[in-house]
Amino acid sequence: MERNIVIGIDGGGTHTRVLAVDLSGRTLAYSQTGSANPHKDVNAKRHVRAAIAEVLAMADRNEDDIVSLVAGLAGMDEEDDQVWADDFIDLAGLKGKKKAVSDAWIAQVGALGGIPGIVAISGTGSIVFGINEDGEQLRNYHFRQYAYSTARHLSYETVHRIIAGEYASEDRFLVSQVLEYWAVPNTEKLGQSASASFMEDRRECDRKFAGMGRIVTDAAAAGSPLAADVCDAAVRQLATAVRLVGSRFRSDRIHVSFIGSVARSRYMKRRLEGELAKETMQPKTYVVQEPLYAPVAGAVLMAFRQAGITVTDQIRRNLELSPYCTA
Repeated sequence: MERNIVIGIDGGGTHTRVLAVDLSGRTLAYSQTGSANPHKDVNAKRHVRAAIAEVLAMADRNEDDIVSLVAGLAGMDEEDDQVWADDFIDLAGLKGKKKAVSDAWIAQVGALGGIPGIVAISGTGSIVFGINEDGEQLRNYHFRQYAYSTARHLSYETVHRIIAGEYASEDRFLVSQVLEYWAVPNTEKLGQSASASFMEDRRECDRKFAGMGRIVTDAAAAGSPLAADVCDAAVRQLATAVRLVGSRFRSDRIHVSFIGSVARSRYMKRRLEGELAKETMQPKTYVVQEPLYAPVAGAVLMAFRQAGITVTDQIRRNLELSPYCTA
């Protein structure tokens, strides 16, 4: 039996997803644990190591069977982050090649299959990341811009405006959902919780607000003026981020994919497509493309290339058969 395997890791701010495949791209095992971002979860390293150990056990393999491993990890925003990221995948017994990169990079490779283009990511975290025709990696962060479009940002803004009374009668269903989510009877009690910072632990508080994001995007789609206003502001910031990154491309036609629970929600996706279609003084057209693969499959594709293994049509077909590789 061929024992060599390739491992791809999608270490996000909420979940760590690990996929093991054989050298033909056939799925052998998959595992999912908690956050891989040490800036958001003190157990991030443990989550990554546990997911790797689980797929190895499920696939009946050992560390020395790993030919190549690529991990895309949330929180890799500065050069210093490479230190903890490399430590996360420094496995005893692993003699194959390994690399830790940003989760945005594997998302771009998965979504666009390795061609130049941009991914607008918004879910637990937010980043717009592109690779241009010269292979240059570009982030909206490089322009000192951040799109406040994550699930928690939408939720914080919505809650603050509800407490401030900045909503209309058409928003009453949204308000009732928010009160139910926070288990309080009225907006006065919601305000009392807010003035006490909701929760002492900031990370726990952010996670709680992130869990409310779907309420906001669904309410926007259902016609809530407050939710729509909050989401539209986030859309404009994301569109600006895409155009900033796109300014460093030579082509006047740039492929863009949307990644993450917020960016791919029905309301946000439709509005973002419309915003990017608007004419500006920038002479570029943004071609919205559905992601080809999930980010974890992008990590697998990068791992194959890292090992010097040509990604054949057969490998791609096998990846497409896996439910874990679909976007």
